[in-house]
Amino acid sequence: MTEATAPRTDLLPSRQMRRRGLERYNTLLDATEQLLAENSDEDISLAQIAEAAGIPLASVYHFFPNRNAAFVALALRFNEEIYRLSIEPLADPEPQSWQDMLHMKHARAAAFQNSRPAALRLFLGAGVSVAVRNADLSGNARIARSRERLFEAYFYMPHIPDFVDRLEIAGASMDGIWALSYGRHGFITEDFRKEATAGAIDYLRRFLPEFLPRKPLTQKAIDRLYIPLEQMASNPFARET
Repeated sequence: MTEATAPRTDLLPSRQMRRRGLERYNTLLDATEQLLAENSDEDISLAQIAEAAGIPLASVYHFFPNRNAAFVALALRFNEEIYRLSIEPLADPEPQSWQDMLHMKHARAAAFQNSRPAALRLFLGAGVSVAVRNADLSGNARIARSRERLFEAYFYMPHIPDFVDRLEIAGASMDGIWALSYGRHGFITEDFRKEATAGAIDYLRRFLPEFLPRKPLTQKAIDRLYIPLEQMASNPFARET
C-alpha cells in the first residue's frame, strides 16, 4: 500500500476510528473487486463503488480521490496476495528440477488469477492504466527478488550475474502470453499457461544449466524468502548487493 492509496488515518483521531476507517477501506476494495469482476473499468464510477459498498460517496473521497486510485489500491492488495502465494514452499511433492519448480509456481499463480476475475482484468486487460501497470511492475520486481531466493533454497546455484533481472524478464514474457490468453478466452487457459512457462524456461536456459543439483530445504531458507514491502518502497527496482 503506497502513501497515495493508503486510508487517511490522519483523519481518524481515535484507535476505534482508525479501525473503522480500515474496515471501510477494505469494504471499498471488496466492492471495487466485485464491480471489476463483472464490468470493464470504464463502466465503473466512484459513485458505483460507494453504492456497492454501502458507504456515502462523501466518505469515499477520504480514501480515494477518483476511481483509478481505488483500482490502484486493489492492484496493490492483489499484489500482496500473489506475492504471498509466490513465496509459499512447494511440497507434496517438492520440485526436483528448476523447470518443474517454475511449472508448479506458475500453475499456482494462474489458478489464483483465474479465480479472481478482477485481477485478470486489472493486470491483463487492454485498458490497464499507467498507475496500475506500475503497481504490477513493482509487484513483479519483488517476486523476482524472492524467486532468486527460492532457487537458492532448493538448488545449489552457480553465480549468475543479474539473475534477478533475468527472472523479471522471464516473468514479463509470461505475463505477455497470459494477456494474449485473456484477450482470446477471458482467462488463462492451461495450454497458454504451459506455453508461457515454456517460454520463460527457454529464456532462462540461456543463463542456467539444464540440471541444478537439489539441496535440502531448510527453515532458514524458507524464512529468507519473504522480502518486506518496506524494502521495496523507496526503489522497487533496486538490486541487492
